[in-house]
Amino acid sequence: MQIRSKLPEVGTTIFTVMTKLANECGAINLSQGFPDFDVDPALIELVHRHMREGRNQYAPMQGLPALRERIAEKTRETYGASCDPDTEITVTSGGTEALFAAITAVVSRDDQAVLFEPAYDSYAPAVELSGGMPVFCPMRFPGYSIDWDRVKDSITPKTRLIILNSPHNPSGAVLSEQDIAALTEIVADTRIFIVSDEVYEHIIFDGLRHESMARYPELLRRSFVISSFGKTYHATGWKVGYCLAPADLSAEFRKVHQYLTFATNTPVQAALADFLEQKEKYRSLPAFYQEKRDRFLSLIKGSRFRCLPSRGTYFQMLDYSAITDEPDVEFARRMTGEHGVAAIPPSVFHHDGADNKVLRFCFAKREETLVAAAERLCGI
Repeated sequence: MQIRSKLPEVGTTIFTVMTKLANECGAINLSQGFPDFDVDPALIELVHRHMREGRNQYAPMQGLPALRERIAEKTRETYGASCDPDTEITVTSGGTEALFAAITAVVSRDDQAVLFEPAYDSYAPAVELSGGMPVFCPMRFPGYSIDWDRVKDSITPKTRLIILNSPHNPSGAVLSEQDIAALTEIVADTRIFIVSDEVYEHIIFDGLRHESMARYPELLRRSFVISSFGKTYHATGWKVGYCLAPADLSAEFRKVHQYLTFATNTPVQAALADFLEQKEKYRSLPAFYQEKRDRFLSLIKGSRFRCLPSRGTYFQMLDYSAITDEPDVEFARRMTGEHGVAAIPPSVFHHDGADNKVLRFCFAKREETLVAAAERLCGI
């Protein structure tokens, strides 16, 4: 029996496609965004301990109280925001679930949602499944800054939501105080909500400050702030994230969340609550990943790739226009098969396939992985 697709333009994600191709070709996988080094053994031992102690049944729908309290403490110390762990913090099964729940909670039929392209590929489908319409605002290449005048022109009486992502995947761009000022002016005296994807909040470089919506009370009162322990603790497969939002927004968020996954892995939540007490673990991430970024760039210095600025995330965009004029999808496939390095073609993050002849590489890798990949890239 044939089904009428709700997402007729959507296929398999590029992350699945490129990782499958990398595996088939035996290529070094710098495409999908996950580390190839292991989780801190102390955190793994905490998970085991909580399993052995019997914390293996459903957690409360909103998350374990101990974890929500630790998140509230971290938010207060990092951003100066006081969030009630009972009514304003919800633990989710990864950042993507939190994004879907937040978008679904506020977008209704014929509502419009502003997205900045290149945009992470889960945003637009969530808007469309809710009956809404994505409104795409391209970021300015090559710096991937936001054109706020264009954003203003995109706002209509139907605009219900602005979706932000900083640090930005795939570009590594970050919001500035000037961006925050422009955003604040646009949403003032409107009924526009904000979904702020901040899963890379602790991976930011060059002494820059992460401009979280949680820093700004006027923005926080209309925001869903999404983060992810998978990115922070090198455990992407554990799929544990969370959402900060005012109590009235959290109530609507939880109505959706409870019918998506209801509850998130109990022993992992308990372990994270304990591990968050070691604050240096997340405070040291900027230096840890900046060293990896700088090492990767030094290793490919002799290549024909040109690096674009990466100020956050563990991704590096490289311009390949000096090598070939092939479309990025074709070059990414050929590079994987012929040269043994997989990367992500960012045109797939544009609704119109805009192609700037760049590829996204993940540098969250061990030294030997980066060295081997760089040798191959320098030979192209």
